[in-house]
Amino acid sequence: MRSLNDVLMISIGAVFGANLRWLISRWGAKFVGPVFPCGTLFINISGSFIVGFFMIWSTERVLLDPRWRLLIVVGFCGAFTTFSSFAFETVAYFAQGQWMLMAANFVSNNLLCLGAALAGMALARVL
Repeated sequence: MRSLNDVLMISIGAVFGANLRWLISRWGAKFVGPVFPCGTLFINISGSFIVGFFMIWSTERVLLDPRWRLLIVVGFCGAFTTFSSFAFETVAYFAQGQWMLMAANFVSNNLLCLGAALAGMALARVL
């Protein structure tokens, strides 16, 4: 029964994460434009921040049922963040010979997501 509850928690989080990712991606393409995948970048940065914050906060600062981590980290953030989109967009820039956009996408996603995870962890430790 425990594993069925775990699957339910992951599934609930995933539904919200996937739908929010879709909404933000559409918003980014509509308002920023299709030249650079700002929606994917924002999603990956904010998802990295949430994972960093929530993992530290839920393990070092408060005592939560482990199913909360399944809901937020595995379900929501797993469906929300999008490494596959980042990979595709980066390779597409490469295939089109758009070296600067490829490099900007690669560097910004990697450095900013790592920075966001560290910032989330630091914030959780301060609160």
